[in-house]
Amino acid sequence: MDKYQIALLANVRKQLQEWTDQNEEIPHEEVYRFLHSISGTSATIGLNYLGDRSRELMEAVEKNQKKTWNYAELNTFLLDIIKICYQDEIQSVEDINKPIEISEQTANVLLVDDDLSMLMYLKEQFEKQGWYVLATASKEKAITAFYELKPDCFVVDVHMKDCTGFDILSFLRDKTKQLFVPIVMMSVDNQRETRLKAFKLGADDFFVKPLDMEESLLRIGHHIERKQMFNSYLMFDELTGAYNRTYLKEIYSQQLSSYDRLKAPFCLAILDLDFFKRINDQYGHLMGDRVLQAFVEYMKHEIRPTDHIFRYGGEEFILLLPKTNIKEAETVLNRLLDLFVKKVFTHQSNSFYCSFSGGVVEVHNTEWPLEKALHQADEALYIAKESGRQKIVASSQSKLVKKRTLRMAIIDDDSIIRTMLKELLSKIDVGDRYEVKIEVFKDGIEFFESQWIHSSDQYFVILDGMMPKMDGLEVLQKLRQHKRHDQYTVIMLTSRNSEQDIQRALELGADDYMTKPFKLMELEARVRHLMKKVK
Repeated sequence: MDKYQIALLANVRKQLQEWTDQNEEIPHEEVYRFLHSISGTSATIGLNYLGDRSRELMEAVEKNQKKTWNYAELNTFLLDIIKICYQDEIQSVEDINKPIEISEQTANVLLVDDDLSMLMYLKEQFEKQGWYVLATASKEKAITAFYELKPDCFVVDVHMKDCTGFDILSFLRDKTKQLFVPIVMMSVDNQRETRLKAFKLGADDFFVKPLDMEESLLRIGHHIERKQMFNSYLMFDELTGAYNRTYLKEIYSQQLSSYDRLKAPFCLAILDLDFFKRINDQYGHLMGDRVLQAFVEYMKHEIRPTDHIFRYGGEEFILLLPKTNIKEAETVLNRLLDLFVKKVFTHQSNSFYCSFSGGVVEVHNTEWPLEKALHQADEALYIAKESGRQKIVASSQSKLVKKRTLRMAIIDDDSIIRTMLKELLSKIDVGDRYEVKIEVFKDGIEFFESQWIHSSDQYFVILDGMMPKMDGLEVLQKLRQHKRHDQYTVIMLTSRNSEQDIQRALELGADDYMTKPFKLMELEARVRHLMKKVK
């Protein structure tokens, strides 16, 4: 970009900021002159898209004939101009308005390295392949992320300051054997003993630093392809022995065919173990695994041979009950619940109990797709959880379902960036379960002083790292010290050369970070991915 283009964009930004900061009505003529000036200059200096868009907006202003504009509606009206003029914050203006598609097959990569320069570089290179990358320098965060992310590939450095990659692998060794997660270790140490130790601990590959990036990406890509192919052929969940969600589609289709022949309804139930995260937090993930395994073993023992149990994800399970109406299903599920809550679990010298909540729907129509049955059962499950848990709710009882509130906060001292991000978040589809409320805050102080944050709702926070009053790291630290810190999912925005800030953000528990400049489409993809954590 030449100096004339830079100067024009700077002038446009200055005018936009002045209008926003003055928070007063802007005369119609002033808006028209602003657009006229941009359209006349842009094409001359090579900013053709900016010139074309300015002329389109200028024509709209002519037709509208408003007397004045307030700053909020003007920011919305000039959104395309704002996006173009903030390319040092936001990249790729050309594809801002392209619809984004998030594939369920997107690979998840967990990356662990305490060399922040290497961590940032690899994260960027991996993301260029279309992979979702969770990067961390912390052993504890890596272990937690391994359970939550269920990665398609785990890439870990051997030598780190506070621990080694061997330490992490030793802790996860039993887990990785069960989940068939490809493990790649990397190190500057290419000694035979180091490589042998990595392979003995379960590594599938070993990369020597400095990396040949083209070769490394190809090798990781092959590991991911094999992992995803393995998943597609597998009928059973590796951890629990329940059927997996891929096989659910086949069995559901068979039940629809059976109903078409026999006209006997069947039921689908979604079961969710109550407060399962507390078990993981209090007794550890390995104990959590044992609870999941015990639950499936119990269910297999108690249900009929013709019934099917599937692990749907995390602590959620699907139960298919052939030739069963809704009343019969409620009776069966309540019996299963009453018996399961009496089961004693022990961890060292501690004993505890576990319960589950369930939502069940009767299927009596061959035109019902699996997605519809799951949606209705999920609504019923939500009612069960909202009304105290440890109960079964039938779909017919869930008609008055009240949507949960998901609060999205944008904390940034730049008002125009706040406007763009608010518009982006408002377009993200979060499904039928949530009512989304979006608020913007100019700094951390305003955020914490707001009554808006005092609720039991889930929060999704996009947080700028650099702010004059209480910067992003201070906000993040305060959030993670909050007694309800698990309610907050946080993406930190930081500059590319702020390695210390990125390291501190990761240490403080940021769920993800993005370096400026970034693409709005990429941010949207990150938000959609992290939204899967919100339950």
